[in-house]
Amino acid sequence: MILEEIKNVYKDIFKSYDKPSLEAHIKKIIELDSYLPYSSTFFCITNTQNLTFEYLSKNLTACLGLDRNDLKVKGMRYFWSKMHPDDVEPWLEALNQLMIFTLNNIDITERHKMSYTWNYRIKNSNGVYLNVIQNTTPLEFDVDDKPIIGLAHYTVLHSKINIPVTATAKILNKNNVYETKYFSNFSQKLLTDSISNRERDIIRLLFLNNSSKSIAKKLNISNNTVDTHRRNILKKLNISSTGELIGMLKSNAFLSL
Repeated sequence: MILEEIKNVYKDIFKSYDKPSLEAHIKKIIELDSYLPYSSTFFCITNTQNLTFEYLSKNLTACLGLDRNDLKVKGMRYFWSKMHPDDVEPWLEALNQLMIFTLNNIDITERHKMSYTWNYRIKNSNGVYLNVIQNTTPLEFDVDDKPIIGLAHYTVLHSKINIPVTATAKILNKNNVYETKYFSNFSQKLLTDSISNRERDIIRLLFLNNSSKSIAKKLNISNNTVDTHRRNILKKLNISSTGELIGMLKSNAFLSL
């Protein structure tokens, strides 16, 4: 697929109405950026209404070697032009499915609590395709309550790590813990497709060294339910211990969880 055709082919992803104003919000984020250390992550404020970057953090150049001014002037299409050709169509399908899921399954009053994650490969200034995991949280919605401006965090990983293109939608619960509402793999198969959304949440929290009691509290379920999920996870993955599970996570098998 030719990148110039993206907006036409998937016009519903980017179609929106009424331009919002976020000047005060953006100003605060820009002020924060000057205090953040250099790292393998960067953030942007994205505008899918006019396909521009409202702001790009200083770490962009450190991570990818790309010129911030180029992206500011040329916008998202320029960024997309550096995407690995094999990732374009699955990435577009991921965005399309996330939009459909949100509009059909998430109440308007809850959409500000959503967080979306997807991944792809981007060519850096040296011509090397690096893995990028993008997490976007909506900041502003159009008059039809469709998210159009978001705060996007990007984690850059080594080119040799093999990551399938996946998409995840999570919602912030009353305990301020994100729960998975949608997950799909848009390229090669993961180790298993039988892991449920609840089990993905538990795996993620186990990886962050949470106990069963802590997980139960965060997800508002019982300790026994957590333990049942843990046993089912081990059985589905054909492993014998949580330690072995953590080892799999560290080997990047479940980076998209």
